[in-house]
Amino acid sequence: MNKTFKLYGIIFSVLILLLAFFELGKKEVVDWRKNFDIHEKTPFGLYVLDQEIESLFSSKIQKIDHSPYNYYTENLETKPHNILVIQKQLDNESWNKILKEVEKGSDAMILSSDCNEKIQDELKFQVLTSLYEDSTQWKLTDKKLDNILLNLNKFPGNKAISHIDPEIEILGKMKADSSIWKANFIRINKGKGHLYYHSDPIFLTNYYLLNAQSASYTEAIFSYLKDQKTLWFVDTQKKNTSASPLSFVLKNPPLRYAWWLFLAGLCTFAFFGAKRKQRIIPVVEPLKNKSVDFVQSIGNLYLQEGDFHEMMEKKAQYFLQRVKMELLIDGQKIDNAFANKLQLKTGASEDKINTALALIKKGTDPYASVTKEELITMNRLLDEILPISK
Repeated sequence: MNKTFKLYGIIFSVLILLLAFFELGKKEVVDWRKNFDIHEKTPFGLYVLDQEIESLFSSKIQKIDHSPYNYYTENLETKPHNILVIQKQLDNESWNKILKEVEKGSDAMILSSDCNEKIQDELKFQVLTSLYEDSTQWKLTDKKLDNILLNLNKFPGNKAISHIDPEIEILGKMKADSSIWKANFIRINKGKGHLYYHSDPIFLTNYYLLNAQSASYTEAIFSYLKDQKTLWFVDTQKKNTSASPLSFVLKNPPLRYAWWLFLAGLCTFAFFGAKRKQRIIPVVEPLKNKSVDFVQSIGNLYLQEGDFHEMMEKKAQYFLQRVKMELLIDGQKIDNAFANKLQLKTGASEDKINTALALIKKGTDPYASVTKEELITMNRLLDEILPISK
């Protein structure tokens, strides 16, 4: 392992130790957002209510994951029933469907700090933010329930109901230390049924419902509904979230920290690796000697033409030139002296040299007739006398 990778390993290890140190000393942050989600175990989720709601109703309760408009358009409820909506934003069409069911004899309980303004005008009441204190006190106006008081000390919605029509019955009130009692829970008679509206459903969340006061208050609120089938319209935001493996990793803090640590290490390695790594050196092929190819091409040309005399002459001239350059023997005059010198320096037999020289003389004679066999014989003898080094 070279020094560069050792350095990267040391840096990466230090980063891991630093991140681990900071994460171990990090305190988990509590999510105080008011999500009112039946799947959330955060302080202001509705997980506890979802688990315990059947014990609050003696009759069957059914959770509906559609809007009231879609549900009542597709399903016809012939019998009176209860309608429960908790902090769910309702459009005008859904409100109209609920009011029609109430007029036919059903009871609806809406617990939400966000009430449709058109419905407020139609039913003749108004929801306002009138208190700004961090703690408030709630009570019910029914004499049978006047001993039930609820103190809220964590982010109450501070929504009160005002400008109430005289025909509307006030069932619950709220106040802060420096204010007077104001309505927050009302009942409106509509046709054969009743519409209950509560301006702040925070008492149903996990944080408060685990408290004995809030549990009693919740039981008292739901006691106004009749002993009949209840339809609870819930939000499906949790169900529509992505169920991919990455979403599961990001949801769990230990896995999320490991994932970000992995990405940080990978980016660090890629950055330093790309910066220090040498570019690939291209392979340059050496220049190829084309002389042999050229000679072969010329030889094939002569062979195709059938000019054996010309080829024999070229071979003879090439041999004599090699003898002159390599053996330092002058080949201008081919005689016995030339033959003796060639024999001494090459070590070839006398018969082989005499035969080769006779064929050389014939090849250099412009008037001589040369056959293919003579060309082949001369070529073989000359290669044996003075081989071509490879």
